Amino acid sequence: MAAAAEPCVGQGVWNWTEPEPIAAHLLNVCFLKTAGIWVPPMYLWVLGPIYLLYIHRHGNNYLRMSPLFKAKMGFQSDPYYHLSTYLCLSLVLAQFVLSCLVDQPPFFPKDPQQSNPCPEAGASFPSKAMFWWVSGLVWRGYRRPLGPKDLWSLGRENSSKEIVSQLERAWTRNRSAAQRHTKAGAAKRCGTEVPETEVFLQQEGSQSGSLLRAIWQMFRSTFLLGTLSLVISDVFRFAVPKLLSLFLEFIGNPTTPAWKGYLLAVLMFLSAFLQSVWEQQYMYRLKVMQMRLRTAITGLVYRKVLVLSSASRKASTVGDVVNLVSVDVQRLTESVIYLNGLWLPIIWMIICFVYLWQLLGPSALTAIAVFLSLLPLNFFITKKRKQHQEEHMRQKDSRARLTSCVIRNMKMVKSHGWEGAFLERVLHIRGQELGALRTSSLLFSVSLVSFQVSTFLVALAVFAVHSLVAEENAMDAEKAFVTLVVLDILTKAQGFLPFSIDSVVRARVSLDRLAAFLCLEEVDPGAVDSSPSRRSAGDTCISVHNGTFAWSREGTLCLRRINLTVPQGHLLVVVGAVGAGKSSLLSALLGELSKVEGSVTIKGSVAYVPQEAWVQNTSVVENVCFRQELDPMWLERVLEACALWPDVCSFPAGVHTKIGEQGMNLSGGQKQRLSLARAVYRKAAVYLLDDPLAALDAHVGQQVFNQVIGPDGLLQGTTRILVTHALHVLPQADWIVVLEDGAIAEMGSYQELLRRKGALVGLLDAVRRPGDRGDGETELTTDAKDPRDPAGSGRPEGRPERSMKLLVSEKDRAASEAQPGAPLDDPEWAGWSTGEDGIQYGRVRATMHLTYLRAVGAPLCLYALFLFLCQQVASFCRGYWLSLWADDPTVDGRQTQAALRGWIFGLLGCLQAIGLFASMAMVLLAGIRASRLLFQRLLWDVAQCPIGFFERTPIGNLLNRFSKETDTVDVDIPDKLRFLLIYAFGLLQVSLVVTVTTPLAIVAFLPLLVLYAGFQSLYVASLCQLRRLESARHSFVCSHVADTFQGITVVRAFQAQCPFVAQNDMHVDESQRVSFPRLVADRWLATNLELLGNVLVLAAAMCAVLSKAHLSAGLVGFSVSAALQVTQTLQWAVRSWTDLESSIVSVERMKDYVQTPKEAPWRLPTCADRSPWPHGGQIEFRDFGLRYRPELPLAVRGVSFKIEAGEKVGIVGRTGAGKSSLAGGLLRLLEAAEGGIWIDGVPITHVGLHTLRSRITIIPQDPTLFPGSLRMNLDMLQEHPDQAIWEALDTVQLRALVASLPGQLQYECADQGCNLSVGQKQLLCLARALLRKTQILILDEATAAVDPGTELQMQAALRSSFAQCTVLVIAHRLRSVMDCARVLVMDKGQVAESGSPVQLLAQKGLFHRLAQESGLV
Repeated sequence: MAAAAEPCVGQGVWNWTEPEPIAAHLLNVCFLKTAGIWVPPMYLWVLGPIYLLYIHRHGNNYLRMSPLFKAKMGFQSDPYYHLSTYLCLSLVLAQFVLSCLVDQPPFFPKDPQQSNPCPEAGASFPSKAMFWWVSGLVWRGYRRPLGPKDLWSLGRENSSKEIVSQLERAWTRNRSAAQRHTKAGAAKRCGTEVPETEVFLQQEGSQSGSLLRAIWQMFRSTFLLGTLSLVISDVFRFAVPKLLSLFLEFIGNPTTPAWKGYLLAVLMFLSAFLQSVWEQQYMYRLKVMQMRLRTAITGLVYRKVLVLSSASRKASTVGDVVNLVSVDVQRLTESVIYLNGLWLPIIWMIICFVYLWQLLGPSALTAIAVFLSLLPLNFFITKKRKQHQEEHMRQKDSRARLTSCVIRNMKMVKSHGWEGAFLERVLHIRGQELGALRTSSLLFSVSLVSFQVSTFLVALAVFAVHSLVAEENAMDAEKAFVTLVVLDILTKAQGFLPFSIDSVVRARVSLDRLAAFLCLEEVDPGAVDSSPSRRSAGDTCISVHNGTFAWSREGTLCLRRINLTVPQGHLLVVVGAVGAGKSSLLSALLGELSKVEGSVTIKGSVAYVPQEAWVQNTSVVENVCFRQELDPMWLERVLEACALWPDVCSFPAGVHTKIGEQGMNLSGGQKQRLSLARAVYRKAAVYLLDDPLAALDAHVGQQVFNQVIGPDGLLQGTTRILVTHALHVLPQADWIVVLEDGAIAEMGSYQELLRRKGALVGLLDAVRRPGDRGDGETELTTDAKDPRDPAGSGRPEGRPERSMKLLVSEKDRAASEAQPGAPLDDPEWAGWSTGEDGIQYGRVRATMHLTYLRAVGAPLCLYALFLFLCQQVASFCRGYWLSLWADDPTVDGRQTQAALRGWIFGLLGCLQAIGLFASMAMVLLAGIRASRLLFQRLLWDVAQCPIGFFERTPIGNLLNRFSKETDTVDVDIPDKLRFLLIYAFGLLQVSLVVTVTTPLAIVAFLPLLVLYAGFQSLYVASLCQLRRLESARHSFVCSHVADTFQGITVVRAFQAQCPFVAQNDMHVDESQRVSFPRLVADRWLATNLELLGNVLVLAAAMCAVLSKAHLSAGLVGFSVSAALQVTQTLQWAVRSWTDLESSIVSVERMKDYVQTPKEAPWRLPTCADRSPWPHGGQIEFRDFGLRYRPELPLAVRGVSFKIEAGEKVGIVGRTGAGKSSLAGGLLRLLEAAEGGIWIDGVPITHVGLHTLRSRITIIPQDPTLFPGSLRMNLDMLQEHPDQAIWEALDTVQLRALVASLPGQLQYECADQGCNLSVGQKQLLCLARALLRKTQILILDEATAAVDPGTELQMQAALRSSFAQCTVLVIAHRLRSVMDCARVLVMDKGQVAESGSPVQLLAQKGLFHRLAQESGLV
């Protein structure tokens, strides 16, 4: 054998017969020279193509000739040929150092300069490798709270505009190819044409495949490049055990020179360091890919929302779509990081088995046998987990759907005192959801522990077979501890595999759900033939020829044989009974229905006013302009004509006042007028108006008709189709269409139809009653307007002041929005101005951690800690026992105590496995318990908030807490808490081993702990703030998606898809602008923590070399192998803590509403709570007054009157007079500011809210149905038998309709009852009121949305069923109160007049003027 200093020639160089240590071969001069020659070019050959590709993709066009650049170029040639080698090496080193510096950016970059560009582009090579370019942001986050200005601008390659379009093209291409392939294959098999339904069913299996292929085509280069980084990292990973083997050989050979030990220590450090660097580059690339994928999928889902057909919208609710965006997209993107975990751990295992074969020989075969024996168990667990994951997501969808509906209709829920019933339903679904999660989590724990046990069983079997069976194979330190290091890699591989399988299983469920949604039926873009309007009078503007329509392709027909022609500039009025198909006709003209046959042609742009007003959570001016350019003069005219000027002038910030969620802080009339103003502002050629006058009182309705819709209104000259129940406008129509059962019964001019005495005359006759004037409300009056009427006054005086109010400057607007102003509708259900989602600052408070631990419970916490301690003690004892086994003396090549050592080793391993399973299961069960309690408290806190809270809080903020934040508490926190405990106790064991074995290492260990704590403090402060900002930004995304889903018909009618897509892209980009710094800060922390951990490995190895004479090989192996583990253990301990703290932000957000003001108690132990109260129904207001906020003046004041038991009282007044405020005060939706209300002599403040509201029935203006069965909607508390329900339906004449529905009483109502007409929903609300049988009934504009015939039908049912009850009729149709015993006339929050209708008409006061405006006198 050649000596270390001899040349690499001669026979002794490769003499394999001499028993020389391997280190002597690998560290001689020959090997070192060979490595020195070949390693640099290999490095260049491997990385050169990658770097060239990087330059090609990220080139900056040219480089500036800066001094740094010239210095680099100067070193390219060697002007001094005869310089010594050392000088040459110095120059090469200098060139390397200069190459680590960054060139100046070009003067004229290709892309425009951004306001706050990401510093990555200008970072040096070491800075990019170690992510030091993030340090500035982390330091700023530690010094002060981060704001939007601190965040970097999002690069063009990460923007929604760039990414979504690419995925959309790939998805469309793959889906079309899959459809063609499926259809061709089916036709080839059958030999005939395949039915469309069969093709659709066959396509369902390929939906997720098409989406997966589209994602792969878009992101494969990024994924493959990241995978290459991971493979390179694994090369260095497997170099570590080989170097450790050489190092232990060095420790065991006292004659080996010390420099070889130092060299091996440095090589181990460099291998571990390079492994960390490459692994973090892999994580960085895939995390950026996750962010881009999240952007792409979210954008794709939003664009799908914009094209959903009516049938698809009934199948998917707002809650479903929010769940897709919040949960499914998150789970799909999170799986990206685990995809390589499906195959790479298998490669790891193969390499580990090869290592074991080299170390232990044929004994390693037992490792393969043990591992393969456990695979069937894990395959079975994976299959069962997939089933429970699907059930979990189904229950999550059901809960989200119900929660969303309840939040959006909280006013209705509170008015009836249904909070308890809905809480019970939500918690029941929540229990099933957590049950599926519990089973899935326990199965996952079994899978994880099985892999951990398999690693231990492999070690036990290998050591036992090697020691007991093989001859002369004693267990020494090299075999024992190198085997442990290899098995540690095997443990990570086997531990990573179940996590990968778990993540991919969850992602598969989410991918299927996303693909199914993306394949839902879309509107037919060719259903309506649109063309530009020529604007010439008399030309045909709208034409329907032999049109037959259905709500879905497989549904029943809703319109049959429609033939209709509307000339340019005509006013067409559509009338008919409830359910006749009036709204369906407008939907057909908009292309919202499925066209079975016929053709529809519309010339010109279209504006649409829906029957149920859709208002965005933005300012008044943004609602009216609706993404169009602001024209102040035209806006002023529109608001004036739509009778919105008085309301706008009373708003805190004028037209810049922000409207609450779904317009909750506006009255029904205000919302409808705002919806109409949006259509008028558009200056369209065609206007489709679906009963916009229904929610307006007679005077305001007349004004709006005259100034907007009528022949002399703003819309004159345009084509208008008006669906209405206000028959008094018919004389001014150019053409009238009467619908019956989805077909045109007759059409013609008003006089012509009167002469025919057909369907229209039948409708008019149904309206007239004995005692009414013959012409009823068929006349239009032009009375002088009441100067006190805010909605009816013409042009208020003071035009300059008004214009200033309208066009308030940005500065004044901000000030007015910040100042507490008047409510939006001063006294009609005003609310507080909407605010942004509150954001906390700094680190998460310790009280939040205590809140979570209290939800877990002290016994479970202590039990989990005890179990983790026990399993860690077993792990420590197992490792120490193995070191003793390795140091046992050998006799004749065998160890005498091998059997005892093996049995004890096996027993300790079994104890550790049992403790690990028990501790992990305990953490998961404790997490589910905490999640259940935190969700209950969130639900309770939200349900107990007053109605004003829901008026000012965007629905996206609430839905985000009930979806994404809840999912984080359900899944993420238990996982991260489990990891934290595992790594914390592992770190404790490693620290103990290293310091006891090599005491010198404590000199390096303590400073490293200080640095770890410093990094953690820097990181957590920024991370928590970024996590909060990300959650708040995600709330905007959820709100916008929910808002668009509810108003998609309006968006499509206005052709506003592009502006809405741009706004959604902006919200997503802002969310990702926060996500990117967070993911890069994660990599910054991980890379630098692993660097510190690698320093500890170097310190332990160096100390072992220095103390070589005093240490046994077993102890050194125990120490160094533990130090190698500390790199990952320390990093993951800190990472787990920081991740846990950032996830606790979700607990913080779920507890945000604890301090919000709450309603009065729902139940009180008073005598009034007993059933006989109220026995008569007498109501007395005593100097009653209320205000909407403490700082505002009284909205209702000095109201005193008494209503006798059984009396029917009407309450009328102009819009904003305070009518509905009295009902709110009676139901205590608003608490009295002065005075009070007595019912049967009992103050209502002495009665619990649920008791009060359950003894009063209200039929609101907007009929509401909840998702669920028809029976549940009619009998929410399940108090009545089916017979009573059928009798109530018979009373409201809906028995035949319900009997014809599939399932009858069990018929599933869609969200908001959108599969029924508004009139039918109102009659169902009346049937619900009949079932409650309370002594007090409130009708709050209950007949506003129904036709006159249905109104008479409702009045007859009320007279017969509530004859003995006290009835309050709040109405703007005076005909509804003419049969009341008494009428209260409200004006400016006070009772202006009171008396019988006859007396009030005789007084010639305000009631008389209202009657004149309504055409009753």
